Amino acid sequence: MDASFASSLLAVLLAFLCGSLPFSVWLGKLFLRRDVRHYGDGNPGATNAFRAGGRFVALLALMLDIAKGAAPVGVAYFTLGYRGLTMVLIALAPVLGHAFSPILGFRGGKAVAVSLGVWIGLTLWKVSLPAVLLVVLWTALIDVAGWAVMLALVGMLVVILIWLPQPLLFAVLAGQAVILAWTHRADLRQSPHLRAWLRRWLGRMRG
Repeated sequence: MDASFASSLLAVLLAFLCGSLPFSVWLGKLFLRRDVRHYGDGNPGATNAFRAGGRFVALLALMLDIAKGAAPVGVAYFTLGYRGLTMVLIALAPVLGHAFSPILGFRGGKAVAVSLGVWIGLTLWKVSLPAVLLVVLWTALIDVAGWAVMLALVGMLVVILIWLPQPLLFAVLAGQAVILAWTHRADLRQSPHLRAWLRRWLGRMRG
């Protein structure tokens, strides 16, 4: 086996394993003595850790989920200098690891936080900050989380087109869109509606 191929494969596998670490499940059992998968939508994520009754646990799980995307991608991109298809695979590996964690029988979470971490690893704040703002904006405007995430991805495409038009970033965004559409497939079967506050505001404007 070629040494460069072996090192690239190892980098992808390590990124996948980083993404597969179910911090919300572990922290929930350690601090709350509860399985966070028994709450909310049943996913092993920070949101369900919060629903299980642990604000601190949820925040810690969120930060660790972001870190497990940012760390392997940042090291591969900035320290090891990976580019091209190998870097695309490394960038998508933590997202896949979280969504299909072998530690949890290839079941996982919706992978939004780890996806954000990937953008921190690739661009520091240049795409990750707009991504956070877009998710917050669309979550405030519409009532289906999956559609908010998809619309945020469209906004991120515009940001990349204007600011960082690099093939690598387009490829990572496209791959994330496919994975996140799958993890949010139940949400995407629902029709999104404007939030009640926005409907009231629009009603007053018309009146």
